[in-house]
Amino acid sequence: MYRGLQRISGNPEGGRVTALAFRGISGENRGFGRFSLVSMPSIAHTTRLTRTTGLRYWMQRVLEECDRVAAGFEADPVHDLRVSIRRCRSMAVGLMALDPDPDWKAMKKAGKRLFQRLGALRDVQIMMEWVEKLGPEIEGSADGKENGSSAATEMDQNRGDAEGLEDGEERHHGHYSATQTLMHILRAREQEQKLQAQSALAEFDRKQWHHWSKSLPTRAGRFRPGSALFKHVALERWTEARALQTRTLHNRSGAAYHRLRIGIKRFRYIAENFLPAEHKAWSNDLKEMQDLLGEVHDLDVLWETANSCHAFPDAESRERWHKRIIAERTKCIERYRARMTGPGSLWSVWRAALPQGKRIQLLGMRRMKLWANGLDPDSAHSERVTGLALQLYDGLLALGWKSAIDDAAARSSLQTAAWLHDVGKSQGEKCHHKASYDLIRAHGTPLGWKDADMQRAAIVARFHCGALPTRKHKLLRDLLPHEQRAAIHLSAILRLANAFDVKHDGHIRRIYVGNKGKSGGAMRGESRNGFKHGGIMRDGSVFIAAEGYSPFGPNARAIAAERHLLETVLHRAVIVRAAKVAARS
Repeated sequence: MYRGLQRISGNPEGGRVTALAFRGISGENRGFGRFSLVSMPSIAHTTRLTRTTGLRYWMQRVLEECDRVAAGFEADPVHDLRVSIRRCRSMAVGLMALDPDPDWKAMKKAGKRLFQRLGALRDVQIMMEWVEKLGPEIEGSADGKENGSSAATEMDQNRGDAEGLEDGEERHHGHYSATQTLMHILRAREQEQKLQAQSALAEFDRKQWHHWSKSLPTRAGRFRPGSALFKHVALERWTEARALQTRTLHNRSGAAYHRLRIGIKRFRYIAENFLPAEHKAWSNDLKEMQDLLGEVHDLDVLWETANSCHAFPDAESRERWHKRIIAERTKCIERYRARMTGPGSLWSVWRAALPQGKRIQLLGMRRMKLWANGLDPDSAHSERVTGLALQLYDGLLALGWKSAIDDAAARSSLQTAAWLHDVGKSQGEKCHHKASYDLIRAHGTPLGWKDADMQRAAIVARFHCGALPTRKHKLLRDLLPHEQRAAIHLSAILRLANAFDVKHDGHIRRIYVGNKGKSGGAMRGESRNGFKHGGIMRDGSVFIAAEGYSPFGPNARAIAAERHLLETVLHRAVIVRAAKVAARS
């Protein structure tokens, strides 16, 4: 790359420096604002906003950059607008994990079309910059020109010749150099992409975006930057990006390197906007790795475009361009690998500051609970149901009952299902149990959890009311037999726990589980799976003593109905009685 002063592009938005950027100069690190030798902006423009981070800043920045882009769709404003939109969308993804408000998804979708159209235009503009850089260097050396001034003179002449070509004029590529041909093709494409970007910009709803720029930052303000929950989100992005590198180094395709760059970019944006202390230490390294992978992608796109357009006049010219592009690409990849592979790689440095061990799963549970509280209209009810369900589950274990799966996995799934069983009410009371299942599945599995446990929790939440679960149901029929049993048994426990607080009044807060045989003693004998007739409760019924329960109370009818499924899976009668509470002095 040129180390000379061809172009300086300071990026206050922290985006990728263009191919002709002057290495090491960045406005965001030195407070220069946007600095260019081509056009010096006014001081008022560079100081339009004192704060350069946060959702409010970037959403307002989108509106400002829309005005700049509309003036001519030049390269720098287009890049700045794309960076602003990308940051808003990236922050929306991070906050959606904690806040289920539908406006996050709507905002993310609103900028998608404009972002994509600007991306196609931006790709063309970057390729033009690379052609201007590489063309005189490659073709000048082929003609025996050694000094930079001769190459620059030829570049200017080639640009003038290419601009003189009219659309539709048929001329053989052999009459022109690859630089002339590529510049002519790319300028034509640039005009086409500008028209499409102009149409997308006209369709962009700025009024709605302005409304979101006031409401969404207020919601984001409820979450403290630097909290452990954001570290958990960052660890998810780290894990995704790390996996992308493993696949990339295995197949080494251009598409894989591009996906890896996007993964690192997402991790970088989470750190920058939600983890200020970590970003202060990581920012330079993150930006450098993102820039290196960005240049690899630019070179891949340039070579693919040049080949598809048959821009090379002869095989010799094609070979010279190919060698030069491969050399630049290899240089970037080697610099990336030197920092990102081996025991002392940057991956290890970043990972050391993020959650470790069992804390990962605990933070995942906290995130799920926080997400549920944003959807559940009565989260206190779900808390009570969770406590009652776990008391019932532990009481049955104490009697000798055994789950069809691992106890830890079963208890975790039951607890999650109880927390989330009413999130579907955010979409209406009718069929809310089905909506709960859809929302849980759409949310995905938090880092530290297993997909099977989350799927089981979603099924149990689906059957906390409504039709009884059967093995022929579409959600259960494809599961293994022991998974089917586990889902049905946990659903039976959750249905009864929910019935204890069906009126959402909190009268029943604690239950005790026991059994009484014919002689009043403890149970005897145990079957292999704990459910067949003649098993763990062969001699008597299961008694549940509930504090605050009354056979004539408002919950009695629901309890009588919902205990049926538990009686079916236990093959024993379940009797609920009021617990005797000792008098307090």
